[in-house]
Amino acid sequence: MKKVAFYTLGCKLNYSETSTISRMFENKGYQKVEFEENPDIFIINTCSVTENADKKCKKIVKEAKKISPNSYVTIIGCYAQLKPQEIAEIKGVDAVLGAAEKFRLIELLDGFAKAQETKVLASEIQEANTFNNAYSMHDRTRTFLKVQDGCNYGCAFCTIPLARGKSRSDTIENILISAREIAKTDVKEVVLTGVNIGDFGIQEGKRKEKFIDLIKEIDTVEGIDRFRISSIEPNLLTNEAIEFVSTSKRFVPHFHIPLQSGSNEVLRKMGRRYLRELYEDRVSKIKNLMPHCCIGVDVIVGFPGETDELFLETYNFLNGLDISYLHVFTYSERANTRAVDMAGIVPIKVRNERSKMLRILSEKKKRKFYEENLGKTFTVLFEDDVENGKMHGFTENYIRVTAKYDPILINELKTVTLASMNENGTVEVEEPQTVYETH
Repeated sequence: MKKVAFYTLGCKLNYSETSTISRMFENKGYQKVEFEENPDIFIINTCSVTENADKKCKKIVKEAKKISPNSYVTIIGCYAQLKPQEIAEIKGVDAVLGAAEKFRLIELLDGFAKAQETKVLASEIQEANTFNNAYSMHDRTRTFLKVQDGCNYGCAFCTIPLARGKSRSDTIENILISAREIAKTDVKEVVLTGVNIGDFGIQEGKRKEKFIDLIKEIDTVEGIDRFRISSIEPNLLTNEAIEFVSTSKRFVPHFHIPLQSGSNEVLRKMGRRYLRELYEDRVSKIKNLMPHCCIGVDVIVGFPGETDELFLETYNFLNGLDISYLHVFTYSERANTRAVDMAGIVPIKVRNERSKMLRILSEKKKRKFYEENLGKTFTVLFEDDVENGKMHGFTENYIRVTAKYDPILINELKTVTLASMNENGTVEVEEPQTVYETH
């Protein structure tokens, strides 16, 4: 029985796909093992969004060969689609598979027999036009359920359409089947994930269903306590969807909404499909209906043409918004994007300074949000995350909570009252025994 290990870089979508591919291996009689357990085969699922994708890939391959010198190393994922030949030249790589091929790797790499030449199986991105069902299982406390893939937007800074192809989705019927399968396990929370999930409903190139219909249907699935929506574009987050989440018993009050810039001038250069006024309106709508709702924001600093004045527009806009935390990305050049040829390059040092300013702002926002919720009662999903005799988990509105370790509580939802913030920025519960109350 050959042993196979997996390593995933990047987003929740990648995690859902790695998990599904790993189950394919297990169904074929392979033994799934940890990275360091001397595997015969390594599958490395890469990302192109994070910086230094090439360096990270090389480092993981190097570690793999150190652990198991005669292993068969396969690279899949976004970076593999974008730069297959570049990856093929990395010492120790046996095969590179693109977006259209990765779900067929067991049949395409028949037996994983080593050869003199690195095998490159990466079609043009237009060939990646089918939807491959995927969800993570047994990897974490929550499951990531893929509902959509690809993107039709073509923002000036982004390579994802080149790495994953056009927007396409599963059917609501199939997603409900997957959700019911997940419900048979002990999973308490499911995160709906995709590249652009608000664009859900395109099948075979035509829009056949809508995101609002998906969340209404999936809300009826018994056996799963929580559904969480991953990142959703502001122009696709409708009033109807916000209103539905505000009354749903299973969808939690947490939205992650990419902004990218608080300057309309920069938003237009980026090719975003909204202006800051719409973003402000989305935040206002959410907070009016769900004052305790957590709102996360993606923002890019140092985009070409972002002057000091335009950056301050973004800073001041975010400072004034009732949001909970920021994911800050420092702009980095990507081949084959429109932004790479734009004038007004921002020096790396300036990009890093701006990034630091926004990260400090994020900490302030998070602290304020946490403090606003002290004294209130929430349910916490406790995770297998134990440190110094303390365990951790997240409330429905994404506040990280710590409590005295009790193995019975792992992967359990318990009602707690939030008491105070500790020096680590997590929230202590009022009294440890409140954790033991039945939800």
